[in-house]
Amino acid sequence: MIDLTGRTAIITGGANGIGFEAAKTFAKAGTRLVLVDISADAGSNAVNELSSVGHEAIFVQADVSNPEDVSRYVSAALEKFGSIDILVNNAGWEGVVRPLHEYPDDVFDKVLAINVRGVYLGLKHVLPVMYRQGGGVIINTSSLAGHIGSPGIVAYTASKHAVLGMTKTAAIEGAKHGVRVNAVSPGAVDTRMLRSLAQLNNPENSEVVMEKYTSDSPNGRLATVQDIANVMLFLASDLSNHISGQSFRVDGGRIMY
Repeated sequence: MIDLTGRTAIITGGANGIGFEAAKTFAKAGTRLVLVDISADAGSNAVNELSSVGHEAIFVQADVSNPEDVSRYVSAALEKFGSIDILVNNAGWEGVVRPLHEYPDDVFDKVLAINVRGVYLGLKHVLPVMYRQGGGVIINTSSLAGHIGSPGIVAYTASKHAVLGMTKTAAIEGAKHGVRVNAVSPGAVDTRMLRSLAQLNNPENSEVVMEKYTSDSPNGRLATVQDIANVMLFLASDLSNHISGQSFRVDGGRIMY
């Protein structure tokens, strides 16, 4: 069992999907939680579910691309719990599916605002706190699309490549302060986002796309949100205390290099 008792984790995009599964997994390990999400209803429901079984958690509604909102969720964590030991930069948006030459400029900008600027701002505002504390752990959610080209989702692909670059830079800069920074790169995970992409790819028969996602994995299944949360828990723990600047692909072996 991994024990993170007494540590505080901020999880962006923490009210659903991978983020909420990570929250539940970290809570079972004793972590105090600050859930950040754009949806007030989803965030409140998530915190209520955690609190109902005895976990310490608060919710902060925030747009991760807004510096004032990011500063506010950092301040809320410090005011409530006194430290920030773990940051999971997980909030993201898939955008739309279009060929690059037809991709809407406004959607491109929004995807990068959430997926890139949101991670950048999280790093920018949390790193000084961890430097003052003498250490901490940051986990950025990238994607298999951060390692390969992905047709139809140029903005998402670009954003997840950028996350890996920021992860490496932050890991180098943070090392002398005792801060480790890694990324998790999920493949196809059974979430709202994947089903949205399937629907965008084939509005008339999205299940065909879902079947293709499944068959592309050598082990013949989609990842579960728990698969991803387990890797995040390992990276947040002292078991990974000599690992930094890395990206962990959780894809059932789809890409091996």
